[in-house]
Amino acid sequence: MPKECSGGLCVVAILLACAGCGVSQGKGGEAMTSKVRFEELSNADWREVFHDSCTRDWKERWTVDGLKATITNSDKGMDFRAGPDRKENASHAVMWTKRSFAGDVRLDYEYTKLDDAVEAVTILYIQATGYGRGGYDRDIAKWADKRQVAAMRMYFMYMHLHHISYAAFKVGNTDPTKDYIRAKRYLPGQEDVRFFKEHGESIYETGLFKKDVPHKITVIKKGNDLFMHIRNSEKELLCHWLTDAAPPVTEGRIGLRHMWTRGARYRDFRISQLPAGKP
Repeated sequence: MPKECSGGLCVVAILLACAGCGVSQGKGGEAMTSKVRFEELSNADWREVFHDSCTRDWKERWTVDGLKATITNSDKGMDFRAGPDRKENASHAVMWTKRSFAGDVRLDYEYTKLDDAVEAVTILYIQATGYGRGGYDRDIAKWADKRQVAAMRMYFMYMHLHHISYAAFKVGNTDPTKDYIRAKRYLPGQEDVRFFKEHGESIYETGLFKKDVPHKITVIKKGNDLFMHIRNSEKELLCHWLTDAAPPVTEGRIGLRHMWTRGARYRDFRISQLPAGKP
């Protein structure tokens, strides 16, 4: 069970060998506290406000950045592939929900890695809005033309959002076991922090995200808590980040980013919110 703290932020990762098995406590019981908090939030009165089975035409609910992206729907789900050319900005791709979501959110979906890549990343963008200056409107749809080439800098330099990279590998990596999960807050206009702040430290070598293996993912953003729960038929991992060292993210669109060469299948993508006034 890795657990790291940095700059006043903590990330707790709880690795469970199977559904329902026990969790050993870290120092001060951080792991058990995170598990209890996640269970409390999972059982809250979430109301589904968005559902895409991912088996019908993706253009009904999503838009895309990226000149070389390919997206196909079938009974199996939505296959989303970035461009084929390594280290080329034009081969990056991002899918965005057409809708924007305010307040606390819960995301549930199935993710299956389709590529053989052991470098570059998959990213979940949570509640993205634009910088609000210099032609980068808060509504990111109004400057989508600037992102036809979906270079990374167009996102971390000009958007407010939470970022979670997963099924991720460093560029140049050759070892399929060296994956990582990492959470960030993009901070446009603040070059002194390189335009983003990491929520704690990365989680390495998860043993998850093998090719063609479906993974159920739940992400909850509630106040200063950010959770990602990942599970397949053999293993599950709960990640918990505290985000209070950076300004809050309160609204925006949901995005799915694939760096060059990366591809995955998405299925049953759901977004839920708490009713107004609910704790």
